[in-house]
Amino acid sequence: MAIAFVFPGQGSQAVGMGKALADAFGPARAVFEEVDAALGQKLSALMFEGPEAELTLTANAQPALMAVSMAVLRTLEAEAGLDLARDVKFVAGHSLGEYSALAAAGSFTLADTAKLLRLRGEAMQKAVPVGQGAMAALLGLDYETGVAVAAEAAQGDVCQIANDNGGGQVVASGTKAAVERAVEIAKAKGARRAMMLQVSAPFHCALMQPAANAMAEALAKVDIRAPKVPLVANVLATAVSDPAEIRKRLVEQVTGTVRWRECVAYMAREGVESFYEVGSGKVLSGLVKRIADTATGTPVGAPADIEAFKNRSA
Repeated sequence: MAIAFVFPGQGSQAVGMGKALADAFGPARAVFEEVDAALGQKLSALMFEGPEAELTLTANAQPALMAVSMAVLRTLEAEAGLDLARDVKFVAGHSLGEYSALAAAGSFTLADTAKLLRLRGEAMQKAVPVGQGAMAALLGLDYETGVAVAAEAAQGDVCQIANDNGGGQVVASGTKAAVERAVEIAKAKGARRAMMLQVSAPFHCALMQPAANAMAEALAKVDIRAPKVPLVANVLATAVSDPAEIRKRLVEQVTGTVRWRECVAYMAREGVESFYEVGSGKVLSGLVKRIADTATGTPVGAPADIEAFKNRSA
């Protein structure tokens, strides 16, 4: 029975995340200390104690979520005898989670991943002045209908599908006026719900081009090794292992659609039956069940989850 490890994206952060792991496991503490040192910031204190408003800032949330994912991974290696190359068929991550997946697979060092995500968060925040961009969830529409809604709503502005999450959940992103039009058009086309999202920037659309340029420059200077297991890339929904290809797709991902539904479907077709969500929250585990009928999605983020993973085949 093949396994995939999937890594959460922004929105899965919560004050207190990772604290129980750090209290219980030395390898988890070591990850948080290394990330703190790489960033020159006590990010772990912000994760454990808040305030929530500061943790939610894109530049903090992105490296923080990666840190929790890597703390879980290193703990699984130490406590459950996990060998990623032996035990896992694919890694994948939702948006910033793609960086967590690559760190887990050994493509990036932990310090480089933290610095890249700090830069990515800052660049995405700066790309569009506050109030000019927006995102909206269009629930109950398939991807093709979502694309048609975005195209109709654009009217010379930017409006794209940022996320195809599966289970009839698509997210539009772009200029505020266009996204507001998309909400109304989606309702007319039969969306179960269509609502504006409380986000700080319009992620995964053409307005993010300045951030894509910043990431292209940063990634050009970072050593990327071939991952121990293939990465299923957000923008391709297929597996990649070549470092040059990975670098290119990470840049494209900033302005491109997160094709999560297709990513999960691809892994399921390739024989994956068990998806483990490594890190904070359980959003991806819920989506897995909607996308692949025969697959299971299991969050691994707390000490009890480590124990359950250890005993999964006992």
